[in-house]
Amino acid sequence: MVTLRWTAAPAQAASARRRGPVLERAILDAALEQLSTVGWNGLTMEGVAAGAQTGKAAVYRRWPSKEDLVADALRAGLPPFAEAPDLGGVREDLLQLCRQAREAMFSRPGFALRSVIHECDQAQAERFHAVIFKGVVEPSVKLLREIITRGIERGEVRPDAANDYVFDAMPAMMMYRSKMRGSEWDDRDLEKMIDQFMLPLLRSSGP
Repeated sequence: MVTLRWTAAPAQAASARRRGPVLERAILDAALEQLSTVGWNGLTMEGVAAGAQTGKAAVYRRWPSKEDLVADALRAGLPPFAEAPDLGGVREDLLQLCRQAREAMFSRPGFALRSVIHECDQAQAERFHAVIFKGVVEPSVKLLREIITRGIERGEVRPDAANDYVFDAMPAMMMYRSKMRGSEWDDRDLEKMIDQFMLPLLRSSGP
């Protein structure tokens, strides 16, 4: 006599074993993957559940809306801006910081973030303002402040350049060119921005 034994498929077995933070991490990763591939408009809770190999109910129990899920996915996925480059000169430091920002912009979380910025309407965008500000804007401005302050101490930068307008200039330029002109910011573009825009802004116009 042959005994038939039902065996769960690997995906079902893996889903059944995952609980708590492990399952939540899988769902957040699936949300980032959807955002970076199909964008904000294409992302669905059902698609995220399928990507995480779990049930839709498991997603809705933790995040009652698409906006709540995406906000947490961005918080968890955005790369940290930990230390300001210190290569001995303000030009080199700014250029390295721009390269780090470029890597973040073209990472999976970066593509996810850009899909939110580009596709959300005004009301939806307000929902993510704090996430973007705390995860991207504040850290980048903090590192710029460190670089410019060191430049002032070395005599490379005019003392009154340490102000909010200057700190906002480089991130604003990178975001504007990326969004409005589709710039991918190759090394030559970064060097031109530093040499033709940032350094004249930072240095004294006197002799």
